[in-house]
Amino acid sequence: MNHISAFSSPFFVGCNEIERVLEKVSNNKNYNNDYPSYNIEKLSKNQNQYNTNYKDVIRITLSVAGFRQQDLNLYLENNKLIIKGEKYNNDQKHEYFHQGIYIRSFQKAFELSNGIKILKADLKQGLLSIDLARHEPKHIIKKIDISVSE
Repeated sequence: MNHISAFSSPFFVGCNEIERVLEKVSNNKNYNNDYPSYNIEKLSKNQNQYNTNYKDVIRITLSVAGFRQQDLNLYLENNKLIIKGEKYNNDQKHEYFHQGIYIRSFQKAFELSNGIKILKADLKQGLLSIDLARHEPKHIIKKIDISVSE
């Protein structure tokens, strides 16, 4: 059975990158993982302390209570932001009656579009915030000469 895509229209020349990203997101189980919980927000102009040349500033915030800076790693691999938290519970000196706070290792991945820049990552009060920016696209008009062939 042939797969017909919305991007197979002749008006979407070169947009197969978008289709590839959408397919990755729908097939990747990491995107459905709820641990740790996270928010993705667009920063308002008042919250945005960065350069005004950015079209949008986006913040990903993960709840990583119990993780220290050395327990967390961030990687950018081919437009994929990968966040790993490695926590080893070698706590043998406590005997719990109830252990409801369970900290486990995780890996979370976010597919980034082309042109996204990572501005900073900050760990504060159990929240890991990663600020991303997208540049304002340049409006380019270029005249293309037409040659005559005989």
